[in-house]
Amino acid sequence: MIKELQDMWKARIWMKTNVPFLYSWHAYVGYDLNLFEAFKRPVKVEDVSDAYDLEPELLEQWVEVGVALKHLKKDEKGRVSVKKSWKLPRSKNNSPSSGDLLKEMMELHIPSLLSYPELMREKKRNHFDSELHSPTVAKTSTLLELLAFHLIDRNVKKHEVQSILDIGCGEAGYLIRLAKKYPDLNLKGVEISEEVADSAKKASAPYENIEIIHSDIEEYKPEEPIDYVMVNNLLHYIDPNDRQGFFERLHEIMNEKGIATIISPLQKAKHGQQFSSAFNSFFLTFDNLYPIPSEDELRTITEKAGFKMDKPSAIIREGGWFIVKIQKSS
Repeated sequence: MIKELQDMWKARIWMKTNVPFLYSWHAYVGYDLNLFEAFKRPVKVEDVSDAYDLEPELLEQWVEVGVALKHLKKDEKGRVSVKKSWKLPRSKNNSPSSGDLLKEMMELHIPSLLSYPELMREKKRNHFDSELHSPTVAKTSTLLELLAFHLIDRNVKKHEVQSILDIGCGEAGYLIRLAKKYPDLNLKGVEISEEVADSAKKASAPYENIEIIHSDIEEYKPEEPIDYVMVNNLLHYIDPNDRQGFFERLHEIMNEKGIATIISPLQKAKHGQQFSSAFNSFFLTFDNLYPIPSEDELRTITEKAGFKMDKPSAIIREGGWFIVKIQKSS
């Protein structure tokens, strides 16, 4: 009897622990189907089902969960509307947003983590399809700009930067922000994904001082030494055995007083250890993604490549995301 009571107590604990997942699941479905936009004003569920061509019973159940979670509310006429829009993902038309982060978590991170039993039993790894997932990853990376740009901007001013190279530039968000503020800066972005590079070219077309290159950094040769190199959300794509060579390559293309900033989660950091460990767990499910380094590991690598590394600054403490500045040693 005691054992059964203990098991029931444990089951209740796990049920309570998983309640936050319901909020994430509900928000993800609402974002992916644009339902929060559909219920922006009071409307009948069947009308939304007809307008969006959705299975009515499943939609009704999603609404019931939303009412229970207080994402949605029903009025006396049975119409449904969003209750707390400030906490929910914005419309997909306003991408990038927190909805893109939910989409990456629900479609990429969580399925990969759930594959752990199979991968461990079969002693195998998945393969990360960069062309398939790069557009989603690029959008979530753009969210970091809101928190990191002022630090990038500070370095541009402090070091009197004239040229910037963004390696793995994604959809060129940082470069566009910089071009708006500094029309005389020489801005270049290198992006290995052809689809993302094309998207970046279209987005940056109005800015004459931005050039997007579809290339691998190993193959790219700048015409002049670079003042400032940005390495954002990139370390997990680089084999730990190749990281020193990567930073040596950066050292070669930078001018004598050149700087670089690295934006990445850091393992075993002061903040966000739960998420940084989860990031590594996710990366390790793929045979072509790699664990993120610790601060000490990154310092050792960059110093061997000829840089001096500053103390990392937290960007998102809860997620263990940091920005690290390195500068050529004199």
